[in-house]
Amino acid sequence: MVMFWKSYRKNFHYLDEECNDNALLVGWHSELFVSLLVYQKLKLKGEKFSIVSQHHDGEILTKLLAKLSITAIRGSSAKGARGALMNAIKILKAHHNISFTPDGPKGPRYSMSDGVVALAIKFRLPIVVVNYKPHSYWQLRSWDQFLIPKPFSTVNIYYQVVHLYDMELDEAKSYLRQRMLEYALA
Repeated sequence: MVMFWKSYRKNFHYLDEECNDNALLVGWHSELFVSLLVYQKLKLKGEKFSIVSQHHDGEILTKLLAKLSITAIRGSSAKGARGALMNAIKILKAHHNISFTPDGPKGPRYSMSDGVVALAIKFRLPIVVVNYKPHSYWQLRSWDQFLIPKPFSTVNIYYQVVHLYDMELDEAKSYLRQRMLEYALA
């Protein structure tokens, strides 16, 4: 993953000013290959955490995240949601950052779960949205159509900051999903 990253010709498109404070980071499940590497490089206050499913695939991701200095919080909407939520609240109260895939771990693709939106509203935190579009890539035949940019390809990375302050949950979910889809690969 890191070796691929080093080979990419990366074009960053900052649609908003960089967030240097505490934040929540979101990316689609299919875009984890690049979005976690972008998250690792962001200059945010506090430590970096990521919600990771308790499925056996999550164990692989947990080990990879540790190499990127990102701590995994095990649990998801499918299993261990309560524990993951309680840990996320403690982490946010300590002024750290958490990344989410709102359509994970099982989809459907591009769906929006409540977790990240509810936390953003409760803690009044900005959400950093990271999408990318590679010029050349492999796309897996999985529920999320997971993307892997081919080595040495050009990757356009889109960075935007979304504020959901004073929105109701359903309105905020719809708004965030719309913003996340603007630069997602269809």
